[in-house]
Amino acid sequence: MKGEGKMVFKSRMKWVGLVGLVLSALSLVAHFLLARYTEQGVLEYQASITIFSWRPVFENADLSRTSPFHRRLWGPVRELESLYPLANPRGNYAAPILRTKGFMFVRIRGGFHEIRNSICDVVLVSRFLNATLVIPEIQSTTSSKGISSEFKSFAYLYNEDQFIAALANDIKIVKSLPKNLKGARKKKEIPSFRVSYSTSPYFYLHHVLPVLSKHSVVELVVSDGGCLQAILPPNLDEYQRLRCRVAFHALRFREEVQELAFKILNRLRAPGRPFIAYDPGMTRDALAYYGCAELFQDVHTELIQHRRSWMIKRGIVKGNLSVNSAEQRLNGSCPLMPEEVGILLRAYGYSSDTIIYISGGEIFGGQKKLLSLHGMFENIVDRTSLSTPWELGRIYGHEANLIDKNPKKLSFVREGTKLDSWKASGPRPRPLPPPPARPKYPYNIEGWWGWVAESDNEPESTVMELRMNAHKLLWEAVDYVVSVEADAFITGFDRDGKGHPNFASLVMGHRVYQSAAAKTYRIDRREVVKLLDEIRDHLYQANRTWITSVRRHLRETLFEGLINESTQSKPICFLSHPLPECSCSTSRASSQNQSQVHSALGVSQHCPAWMENGTTSISRDKEKEEDLDEDDSTSSGLFFGRTSVNHGGGDGEVNNKDEAQVEDQEEIEGGDR
Repeated sequence: MKGEGKMVFKSRMKWVGLVGLVLSALSLVAHFLLARYTEQGVLEYQASITIFSWRPVFENADLSRTSPFHRRLWGPVRELESLYPLANPRGNYAAPILRTKGFMFVRIRGGFHEIRNSICDVVLVSRFLNATLVIPEIQSTTSSKGISSEFKSFAYLYNEDQFIAALANDIKIVKSLPKNLKGARKKKEIPSFRVSYSTSPYFYLHHVLPVLSKHSVVELVVSDGGCLQAILPPNLDEYQRLRCRVAFHALRFREEVQELAFKILNRLRAPGRPFIAYDPGMTRDALAYYGCAELFQDVHTELIQHRRSWMIKRGIVKGNLSVNSAEQRLNGSCPLMPEEVGILLRAYGYSSDTIIYISGGEIFGGQKKLLSLHGMFENIVDRTSLSTPWELGRIYGHEANLIDKNPKKLSFVREGTKLDSWKASGPRPRPLPPPPARPKYPYNIEGWWGWVAESDNEPESTVMELRMNAHKLLWEAVDYVVSVEADAFITGFDRDGKGHPNFASLVMGHRVYQSAAAKTYRIDRREVVKLLDEIRDHLYQANRTWITSVRRHLRETLFEGLINESTQSKPICFLSHPLPECSCSTSRASSQNQSQVHSALGVSQHCPAWMENGTTSISRDKEKEEDLDEDDSTSSGLFFGRTSVNHGGGDGEVNNKDEAQVEDQEEIEGGDR
């Protein structure tokens, strides 16, 4: 009996062990399958449980959308309500000729806004020369090692198939050169032209076209942010509308970028409140170009001056190294600081819990430049606080882990040499003399700015920095979509490091094309600086007269600022002001609005009948809104709302009533314009 019991026990143990092995094998198979096939599902699940960092804080009740105060902050610009986008050909516009003169291959260098503007120019040149356009090559992605092999060159940023399909009736586009021409390009046997920002049609007709006809292929190198002059002769108006079709219809970001941008938009709108997109425009190149170094301190001043010196050596800047930044600021040539923009928004009436989305890439000076803005507004967000690391990683694709085999090597300068150069240097800003016998630790010379103290030359970009430059294009693409769709948009600066319109200018141009009546503040920096200097000693205790002046100025920038853009930005970049070529006016708008739009903006084209029918009910709703005249007490004390507490006994109610009267008067003045 004992022997039989032992046998049964051993057989059971074997079965238990066998079942355990089978379950372990099944578990391993299941894990491999999950890792292989459900990566997408895991990412979507992680995104769905909302683990991004932003938690909105709302202290004030949401305004009624029919109140005059809400309309002043978020409502459409009445003078521009009749404008609608219309970029379709209007005359005898011929289809592209099937037999072209040859292939045009293009290499584009630069940042996000330069790439976007250059692509639009390239399409126009291709049609002008009757050439087959090869999908442009974006150097910022092809030269960056370590980025995902899933997306190459143009496809890293934009949807190639959409680009080709949208322009099928305009030009012939192919994805690559024929094999024989690829070989010629590798051997550098293709004739090449390096074209400038404002190249004229005459140059292409008399210099490029003969070469294209002879060799059947030509290469353009575009590194200046564009390759065709912004203003074209009147007989080429159809080419301007082609620019609009490229920029606003054909150039669609690839699916992953679009998806993330709309996820961020949905999360911004989830609380049910409108939001402002704000682009500081504070890039190192722009600050160096306009001589704004003295607005910063310490190492940031030195970094700006190093860049300005580099620009002077290469002929980008014609002026001197030392510039009076205070004078530049008074002239409106320097960006408004985030604190100053925050003061303007609070003075206009935006409450402390207004949602503000920071767009436009990196801010020179870092996040500390936004501290004052954070103090005025509680809901300051950007792409990182509204998305997860997994979602951001998805737009990059699968990237290899990089180890920089050639790290930066700083060329050290002798102490005596630095001291002599310091004594012989001109007026400030200049580096301080080296402290005597101070030991140097590794952390003193490492990091993104460490070379300033040890070298006269900025080191070459590392492999990781090149990859980061490619990532910045994707960040700005996401910000671009969010900024165009925002309920209001404001920028601190609208120029880049070459004096051309920047990211914010392209956003404002897209907004005026897509939804002209949306709130877009085009600030006159010279006027704003004067207003700010009036209360420089007491920025946070402004009186009602000053607040009224700020509100009047901001309200004027909505329409008059757009008029000024036609003479300031459009001659340099057509996409920053695509009026009147790419817009039409509805006949259902009031006669006063129509006359303003026609006389000030030159929009004389009437919208098609189908657009007229689609805007009927919207116009009537707006007319009903304008008839409302509420005594909106929520507008009282909204300039730095936390300081609007009654400090003087029983005078708080009186001050609130006075402020409400100011708001009502402002609304009446705005309605009469």
